[in-house]
Amino acid sequence: MLMLLILGVLLHGVSLSGQEEASPKADGIPGEPLFNYASIHLPQEHIPFFLHNNRHVATVCKKDSHCPYKKHLENLKFCWGYEKSCKPEFRFGYPLCTYVDMGWTDTLESAQDIFWKQADFGYAGERLEELHVLCQPEETNDSSLVCSRYLQYCRATNLYLDLRNIKRDHDRFKEDFFQSGEIGGHCTLDIRTLMSQGQRKSPLQSWFAELQSYTQLAFRPIEAAECDVVIEKPTYFMKLDAGVNMYHHFCDFINLYITQHVNNSFSTDVYIVMWDTDGRIRVTILARSTEYRKILNQNELVNALKTVSTLEVRIVDYKYKELGFLDQLRISHNTDIFIGMHGAGLTHLLFLPDWAAVFELYNCGDERCYLDLARLRGIHYITWRRQNKVFPQDKGHHPTLGEHPKFTNYSFDVEEFMYLVLQAADHVLQHPKWPFKKKRDEL
Repeated sequence: MLMLLILGVLLHGVSLSGQEEASPKADGIPGEPLFNYASIHLPQEHIPFFLHNNRHVATVCKKDSHCPYKKHLENLKFCWGYEKSCKPEFRFGYPLCTYVDMGWTDTLESAQDIFWKQADFGYAGERLEELHVLCQPEETNDSSLVCSRYLQYCRATNLYLDLRNIKRDHDRFKEDFFQSGEIGGHCTLDIRTLMSQGQRKSPLQSWFAELQSYTQLAFRPIEAAECDVVIEKPTYFMKLDAGVNMYHHFCDFINLYITQHVNNSFSTDVYIVMWDTDGRIRVTILARSTEYRKILNQNELVNALKTVSTLEVRIVDYKYKELGFLDQLRISHNTDIFIGMHGAGLTHLLFLPDWAAVFELYNCGDERCYLDLARLRGIHYITWRRQNKVFPQDKGHHPTLGEHPKFTNYSFDVEEFMYLVLQAADHVLQHPKWPFKKKRDEL
């Protein structure tokens, strides 16, 4: 069964209705199209289905000499299948079953209907039927909150989020992440209906845990200048099922695609936020695009790290022409374990948080350089110890120095690598400044 795990948050200046969101330009400018057709990010064969569901766009297209979809105007009878105006013979498709699984149902017709509602466009239709207003706007610039049953899918406008006092821990989807007043909007809240939707509170079934603290605000956040950051672009919040294989990621893709239908918006000019509230240890591997000191089995090491659920792993290459210095600092400062080969990039250890560890994967015979720099900064330092577990590509070949360990590339024993990383992780977890350190009441 598909579960819609996306909270569509349309912030300041975006209308609630998907059709209004795609409204044509009031006054056409000579030489310019009357509508932003590029926002209909669909394959050509799907355009008739979109136009059936958006007759106002079809009407503009008929008048607009710039419309690229005129050939589809004769096929407006075609529909996805969840529209009330859709006739069964013209819908996008319908499942055909050749046998019945008696554990689910007892007729072919029932089996087809179940599949349609749980794994096809019928699922979008049921969510659309369930939509109800939980926070009613009184004026144009007010906030709003509309959700399907059990808050499986929600759409908000002018949503206020206060993230100043958020406490993260090791729960991937923390149920009390927001407190009263930290999420809400300027609208009339139906608190009784909101609180009645908690039957599916578990993280991957609904947004109830996050929205149960939704607060009716006495002020308009943007007009009252209460926000440090205002995001005007439509933003999707997603809870990922798991990142371990393609099957789970495809489930996430389906949920995002279904949400586009529920929103009636296929624009790709949006933000997508991966909702995850846990306090995993952030591991950053500094890759090298230079000729020497590359990690030859880097992918193998990364894949090993990804088997540890408490680690969040990323690879960076601090090329100044591709990644600005401020962005480099931001990455370093949000790293708990910084891993890299001997080289100037390790100087970024100066910007690591106090509880972090730097892992000089191999010092290439220059033992004191980054060890001393880490000591001066007060950052925990580790490096490779077992020489028989590191495998140079060759003896090195400097044009004037001859054989030299800094002028070749290396592979590393995966088991030893993981042992050292987990040592670094243990240091992070035990550090008194680690923000997610659990307090113990020693009696």
